[in-house]
Amino acid sequence: MSAVGLREAGAALAAESARFAGLGWMRGTSGNLSMTLGRDPLRLAVTVSGVDKGELGADDVVVVDAAGAAVPDQPNPASRPSAEAGLHARIAEVSGAGAVVHVHMMAPVLAAQRWPDGVVLRDLEMLKGLGRGAHGDVMTVPVVPNSQDMSVLGAAFEAGFDPATPALIVARHGVYVWGEDLRQARHRTECLEWLLRFALETD
Repeated sequence: MSAVGLREAGAALAAESARFAGLGWMRGTSGNLSMTLGRDPLRLAVTVSGVDKGELGADDVVVVDAAGAAVPDQPNPASRPSAEAGLHARIAEVSGAGAVVHVHMMAPVLAAQRWPDGVVLRDLEMLKGLGRGAHGDVMTVPVVPNSQDMSVLGAAFEAGFDPATPALIVARHGVYVWGEDLRQARHRTECLEWLLRFALETD
């Protein structure tokens, strides 16, 4: 991708990061977003690590490979991606996602604490926002134990991957949601938060 195209991706990621930070879902410097730039070889644009996600600019983005490591041939090779970029890459590779959102909103963490074997959602209109049926359809959001090793988390994600369920909760940590593009990933994240809050408050 050209430097201009990468900057456009960075601007889109910065705008969405500011939106999520405003909702309190990317507190401090937590969370990260990514967009898939290419698939052969796999390349992702990922928000930089250690920066307030409400204050990102178009240049606060790193290009990473399938392992989540920064590639040298980019405008800002000194920028550092989060270690979690490795899981973004695994999700993009396995699911074919065009964008992945990782935020630390409270609802999925609480839901995983209550239902560590997976969060079951059914008979709710908002499920349509994740591409599921409002009635007669059951979606189980997988929950995996937290780990600082992204290869461990990646293997756990892939073992429980369901193409019809575009989300993964990492226990006592946060949630990953993905979509064809950044807008769809954002919409799915917002809908999932509503669904999880409903489940928690009506259990």
